[in-house]
Amino acid sequence: MKIFLIAGARPNFMKIAPIARAFDKHSQINYKVVHTGQHYDKNMSDIFFEELGIRLPDYHLGAGGGTHAQQTAKIMTGFEEICEKDRPDLVIVVGDVNSTLACSIVAKKMYIKVAHVEAGLRSFDLSMPEEINRMVTDSISDLFFVTEEQGMTNLLKEGKILEKLHFVGHVMIDNLFYQLEKLKKMDTTCFPTTQFKQEHTQYGVVTLHRPSNVDDKENLEIIFETLSEISKTLPLIFPIHPRTRKNMEAFNIKIGANIKLTEPLSYMEFLNLWKDAKLALTDSGGLQEETTALGIPCLTIRENTERPITITQGTNELMGTSRKKILKSFDEIIGGNWKVGQKPQFWDGNAAERITALILR
Repeated sequence: MKIFLIAGARPNFMKIAPIARAFDKHSQINYKVVHTGQHYDKNMSDIFFEELGIRLPDYHLGAGGGTHAQQTAKIMTGFEEICEKDRPDLVIVVGDVNSTLACSIVAKKMYIKVAHVEAGLRSFDLSMPEEINRMVTDSISDLFFVTEEQGMTNLLKEGKILEKLHFVGHVMIDNLFYQLEKLKKMDTTCFPTTQFKQEHTQYGVVTLHRPSNVDDKENLEIIFETLSEISKTLPLIFPIHPRTRKNMEAFNIKIGANIKLTEPLSYMEFLNLWKDAKLALTDSGGLQEETTALGIPCLTIRENTERPITITQGTNELMGTSRKKILKSFDEIIGGNWKVGQKPQFWDGNAAERITALILR
């Protein structure tokens, strides 16, 4: 059985890595890793793949940036070429990036089966490009690997056949546990955030990159005013996205003295930072899930989430950009009154093994 594993950005590789490691245990699976090159990331060196426990990509499409249409077209063209010369039996896509959409469409038009990992997640917000990617990918996939029960419900409502839906848990959590074990054996003193951790017994972590937050001057000003207020009580560290930094400078936004800005961090550096944080303030989908897995309070600066289990069972709550709501929730966390949460079903580090067993069956 020949399988292509598709990844276009750093978080995608963290999702395919557990699957690749599981596939390595089965000689009857011949898989190849396809890197579409959707995002360039200087942290994705050979060491990055070594840390993930997977080999370097077999194919690199080098799609690069551009508009959504330009990028999607470049990925489709490049992926079609490799499918023509090295046709797989199955294409596995993960998440909701443009690579997910592009490679799914190419495969289906070439009569190659498609499996979607992280299927069924919905924010019901069509202003998010990721939501469109999720919906279109799920509309043409053959196999659906689902991370949470709401995903099953969403897919059934959309008319999917139950036999094709598989509630397996979350490969991102598989990778989180794998990396935590590796982190225990690492010398972290060389990490750029080590000094900050040594100086502060308690701190909060911030990530912010969504256009609705960082491209809107009023929203970004409100968010930073709120963060500055929080930092008077709890120091904050913020590995800042280039887009966010650019807009901060363009909008002339000032930050509190107790907010430390850093360059974007590698996965292991960032994991070493947030795993010990008092709380996370974020608009990232992945961090909502990972903080739930480790029981860390998370305040999500968004009006909606495609990951509702992080709220119903986990440690996450939606804040929007409401200064009042964020500060009230922060006071609850500092006062020890935040919900404890629980680890969702099948978020046990074995999702990739379940996926592999189902594919072999």
